[in-house]
Amino acid sequence: MTTLKGARERTVRTGGIELCVAELGDAQQPTVVLVHGYPDSKEVWSEIAPRLAERFHVVLYDVRGHGRSTAPRPLRGGFTLAKLTDDFLAVVDAVSPDRPVHLVGHDWGSVQSWEFVTVGRTEGRIASFTTISGPSLDHFGHWINDRLKRPTPRRLAQLLNQGAKSWYVGMLHTPALPELAWRGPLGKRWPKILERVERLPAGDYPTASLPSDAAHGAWLYRDNVRPRLTHPRPDAYAHAPVQLITPQGDAFLSERLYDDLDRWAPRLTRRTIPAKHWAPRTRPDQLAAWIEEFVVSVEGGRPEPKATGPHAARFGGQLVLVTGAGSGIGRATAFAFAEAGARLVAVDRDAEAAARTAELARLIGAPQAWAETADVSDEQAMEKLADRVHRAYGVLDVLVNNAGIGLSGSFFATTTEDWRKVLDVNLWGVIHGCRLFGARMAERGQGGHIVNVASAAAFQPSRILPAYSTSKAAVLMLSECLRAELASRSIGVTAICPGIVNTNITSTARFAGADETEERRLQKSSARLYGLRNYPPEKVASAILDAVAHNRPVVPVTPEARGAHFLSRVMPGALRRLAKVEPKV
Repeated sequence: MTTLKGARERTVRTGGIELCVAELGDAQQPTVVLVHGYPDSKEVWSEIAPRLAERFHVVLYDVRGHGRSTAPRPLRGGFTLAKLTDDFLAVVDAVSPDRPVHLVGHDWGSVQSWEFVTVGRTEGRIASFTTISGPSLDHFGHWINDRLKRPTPRRLAQLLNQGAKSWYVGMLHTPALPELAWRGPLGKRWPKILERVERLPAGDYPTASLPSDAAHGAWLYRDNVRPRLTHPRPDAYAHAPVQLITPQGDAFLSERLYDDLDRWAPRLTRRTIPAKHWAPRTRPDQLAAWIEEFVVSVEGGRPEPKATGPHAARFGGQLVLVTGAGSGIGRATAFAFAEAGARLVAVDRDAEAAARTAELARLIGAPQAWAETADVSDEQAMEKLADRVHRAYGVLDVLVNNAGIGLSGSFFATTTEDWRKVLDVNLWGVIHGCRLFGARMAERGQGGHIVNVASAAAFQPSRILPAYSTSKAAVLMLSECLRAELASRSIGVTAICPGIVNTNITSTARFAGADETEERRLQKSSARLYGLRNYPPEKVASAILDAVAHNRPVVPVTPEARGAHFLSRVMPGALRRLAKVEPKV
């Protein structure tokens, strides 16, 4: 029984095999063919297929020996890539005889789809190919040979790493053992294993056919892996545009496998997603959006828009929220993520400034950008914001708690109300963001990253910044504590500590104990000094993206911040002496 509601089913016969084919959507629209992997059936796509069917004619089929398709007899030699290609051509001839199809494969569905998109007899039948967690065996064979021919330490490490990830391949070549395991205890426990290890939601997947699907599918490995890895085809070039989606937490495939892919796929679009191997089940919204975007670009005869910059492959398509995004470091960070192709939620208490940031972010490169208005110090407002974001856009991949205010003045000139305002924005704003958005990240179970913008003042005492420094020191410690707690959830936490950066925080900072005239004078004087320093917020934004990409714990940004951080660890007494000096402003 299919779990694809509303699907139209038919049987396609080829070479003595009956393939169960399901269709959704308008058959007059471009056809998207989804090919499942091992040990799955077509139901692995049951979350993605309905989303795509809103715009396309979607076709899924159970690979021979899986689901409701029949198995070859004998099994040995019945799962070669050549025979799988015969099946694919039979399906597309039946469902889209006059137009090429857009192909999407996951795991072994991707492995066999690489064969489809690189052999001559399918040329003209495939309009595009999206590959998820499944390399070409020919490309894999060349990748291995290249590293054996030039065995540098780095290349040998790559081989060893992938060898460790591929531990199961040898077991699947063992006679009879995989069949016994899948038809016995492993088949019964597999759904719970996926829930625990891959964080797959419980439900109607996998289907009841899993034990026989997995037993039959062992022949995919036995019939193809050894001959192709030892004798890879030299002409395995893709004759259609390729979109590569790489889950960063894939336990079975190293990202390094795709380093040389441009050689084999000249029209290549790369994307990464913070997910594990079974991304079609855990991140269906994101994958469906990317597939749709890619298909539309190919159908429209225009090149797929590509993100630019050093972090484009890392952040393309990820959902990023930045608070305080209306100006300064927040806006620069929003633009940096947009340039890297991230989807952006720009949050600011100034609705017009947030809208302007979102508008410019779309022009810079964000495939989607939205403006939201919220005061981060208002718990109820932040709860409503989190509800809107999760309902409309999904769970965040990256959260940047940037919003903050400045306050200068001596301790005794700082009133209780002054303290409350600074702590409400600078500390409680970060707490609200981490609690409301971080909890959803943890619940999703596919990792993520939280960036809390602290300050060099977090570790550099000052006689004129007691409230501000205290708030930022608390943010730093909160970040360290959260990093320890969330590490087991694959969620990184970074404290960014800029120094003197040329933003408008100086022109809006408050000065405790000063009247209105004196406060304006001090704001102008501070803004002038920061302008003379002229350290741009774009450099802080670059440091934020780098910190997320490399999961750094604490990042002092400017030279003076790095110097103060160093002294705080090796010569704290020197910082204490400096703190006693009264600056002239």
